[in-house]
This record gives sequence, structure tokens and C-alpha cells, in this order.
Amino acid sequence: MTAILSALGVERSFGDLAVLDGVDLEVSRGEIVALVGPSGCGKSTLLELIAGLDSPDRGSIAVAGRQDPAGRLEGCAWMPQKDCLLPWYSALDNAALAPRNRGLSRRAARAEADRLFRRLGLTGFERSLPAELSGGMRQRVAFLRTLLSGKEILLLDEPFAALDALTRGQLQEWLLPLLSEEGRTVVLVTHDIEEALYMADRVAVISPRPGRVVEWLPGSRTTVADRRQVVTSPDFNHRREELLGMLRLDRARPEAPEAP
Repeated sequence: MTAILSALGVERSFGDLAVLDGVDLEVSRGEIVALVGPSGCGKSTLLELIAGLDSPDRGSIAVAGRQDPAGRLEGCAWMPQKDCLLPWYSALDNAALAPRNRGLSRRAARAEADRLFRRLGLTGFERSLPAELSGGMRQRVAFLRTLLSGKEILLLDEPFAALDALTRGQLQEWLLPLLSEEGRTVVLVTHDIEEALYMADRVAVISPRPGRVVEWLPGSRTTVADRRQVVTSPDFNHRREELLGMLRLDRARPEAPEAP
């Protein structure tokens, strides 16, 4: 597959605090890569750099061949941990902001957003203001807005963290075939080991700060419709224990391995 995103030797510090130290990352077109690691290891900072919202101190990042911040931003849709919904817009109009930014009329943008409201369990809340929605519902609206951006690369920073376990599992099960149908490329930051393995083609383990990729593990992304069948399989349980072991290990900044 053709690489659409690449990072080479990326370093970023804030004053005397080194956050990223020599991050190497390559993501192929249509691939889902999950980033896992301890809190504060620079996962969210790396997403901001990829999206062109910040620039590395050293190293390079290219999105579809473009290294300039504006070019990276043009190719990415970034969903931060906070939903950032406009409080004076309805849920439907918040989701419709993305297609409106692509030039669609208000009516056409609303229609595009409305067709996915049912699939995300938002039917009946189209006219609700963000203050009238639960935290999980707000996050679903924010995710829908990101999806409707039309951008090929989706940068998702803990997209389902505000959801209960049952709803999170249902959305993961729904999302995988949709992302495959649309050919989206995804970089997913998550603290949920099961989510990382279930959603991703590959999982990158980031070291404690200053972060760098220290391990790669194959994910279990699949076309099997029954999520429970996947996450209860012996192979999946083996991968989960392997990944948990990697995260428990106190590494002394080893050399980054070759990506599988």
C-alpha cells in the first residue's frame, strides 16, 4: 500500500520539557493505526503536529507528500478530546458544519448529516442544543462532524472515551465497515487496549515521555460483524496480554524496531 502519512525523527519540546524524541511513523492509505502509551507520552501532541496545528522542533512530517502546516491541515480532520461543539447550534447543525465548510448549502449539509444520525443513535436529538445532550452524545456529534469533513485522514484523540462500554463497543462495530467503505485512513489515540487491537491494523506502543515508537503489534481489524466473537477469541486475548505486558515494561529507551 502507498504511504499517505509519514513522520521521521520528529522531536518536540515545550521549554525544558521534552515531549517527543525521534518519533518515526508511516501509515498507508486506508490503514488504521492506533497509538497507545502512558499518559503524558506525547500522543496528542503528535496528532497536533500531523494536523499542522503545530510544528516539530526537528524531523519532518508529510501528509500526502506535503510537509507545510497548511498542506498537512488540508489533508487531515482532527477530533480532539473535547467536543468543541458550538453551544448556539443544534446537534444537527453542529454535525453539518463540516459539509458546509466544503461548500454545501445548509439544506444539503443537514441532509448529509441527518442520514447518519440514526446509525450513531442520535435520532430524535437533531434539534437539541449541546447543553441538552449527554457527554457521550456530544462526543458522537463531534465524531460525526469529523467524519463528514470529507478528509482522507482522520486523527482521533480518544474519540469514544466519554461513552459507556456498551455504546463504545457498538460504535466500534459500526465504524469499521464504514471506514472501509469510505477508504479512510485513521490514526487513533486511545488508552483502551481492547479498542486499539479491535480497531487497528497495527498498534504503535509509545514510550514514557519523551515519547517515541518502541514497539509495533499487529491489530485485529476484521470484517467479522460480531465484535464479541473477535474480542473473546484466544488469538485476541493473547494479543491483549502481549500489549499489556509491553505497556507495563519500564523501558530504557531502546532503539525503535522496524514496522511490520
